[in-house]
Amino acid sequence: MNTRRGPSYPKTNLAAAVAAAGGMGIRQKRLYGGGTTRELRKRARKATRSVDFFDGLPDDLLLFILSNLSANAGDPADVINVFLTCRRFNRLGMHPVVLSKLSAKGTAVRADNWCESAHRFLKRCADAGSLEASYTLGMIKFYCLENRGGGTSLMAKAAMGSHSAALYSLAVIQFNGSGGSKNDKDLRAGVALCARAAYLGHVDALRELGHCLQDGYGVRQNVAEGRRFLVQANARELASVLSSASSSAAATLMSLQSAKGTRGFPSCSLLSDFGCNVPAPEAHPANRFMAAWFAARGGPAGIAGGDGLRMCSHVGCGRPETRRHEFRRCSVCGAVNYCSRACQALDWKVAHKVECAPMDRWLNYAVVGDGEAPPPANHAVMANRAAE
Repeated sequence: MNTRRGPSYPKTNLAAAVAAAGGMGIRQKRLYGGGTTRELRKRARKATRSVDFFDGLPDDLLLFILSNLSANAGDPADVINVFLTCRRFNRLGMHPVVLSKLSAKGTAVRADNWCESAHRFLKRCADAGSLEASYTLGMIKFYCLENRGGGTSLMAKAAMGSHSAALYSLAVIQFNGSGGSKNDKDLRAGVALCARAAYLGHVDALRELGHCLQDGYGVRQNVAEGRRFLVQANARELASVLSSASSSAAATLMSLQSAKGTRGFPSCSLLSDFGCNVPAPEAHPANRFMAAWFAARGGPAGIAGGDGLRMCSHVGCGRPETRRHEFRRCSVCGAVNYCSRACQALDWKVAHKVECAPMDRWLNYAVVGDGEAPPPANHAVMANRAAE
């Protein structure tokens, strides 16, 4: 195979092998057309120069290899480097079979590298049938590029392919009426989409559905069923941590049981609702893109027509408001706002639990002017109020 740096492996020199063997036999002479020994060796040398075993590999085999590479890509560069290897890889790498298998990390375009070429690449992958590319490009179009119709259609395309994150994002849009007015909220549609995503195992959807059932938000109230979904969300969250841990599951469980003072990983930041410490889940590349996009522009207020708009306070979300007062505020302190109950529950456990305090307590201490911070609030009570 010829690359930019030359052949990737040495070619077989049949002429030298023949010379070392002492000449050609009758079959070799017939193969190269007869003649003197010198002429036969010259013809054999010319023939071996054009021999490349890579060219003899069938396209189906290369497509299978490239499809597996695309499905396990840890970065867009893993796919782009294939296109730059040789012309044949460039041609086969752009095949719809390869692009349709693109992994979520393969769509992780950085916000500071966003350009028309990146847009075309994601669009080509989405047109080839990649659910991850459809979802990522749909989120970018809906929230960052403010193309509500195009973004919604791409997310709907991914949702029809049973993409759980796309189903959950569409549920958040329905709950908030994003891209429209307050009257465009459709709570029943949001619950239905959330239930479908929860059925596919999406942890945030399970948590959101549990809070909806507990509060009777868009569905008939059922506290016991809502609590069951919350337990299931935390069980799936813990299972994903155990499956991805570097050590064995048995050793991890032993560390869970042997930890003093707490059940779980003492060094982890995310405290589960029912007693297990687990690491915070890794944000989807689309959420990381949105967070970096708006951070570089000073938030949604830095965009034309974005005065008064706020970001979701959960650090792993990245969703902005599409109209003023779209997101709900914390009912205790009023200092943070969230796009969904799932983000509110996660941020409470990650950061807001140690920061939240009733606003009237801060005002009272400001009036007294003693310069001291108010005493810590009763977080057990505030947790219930913050989930409203």
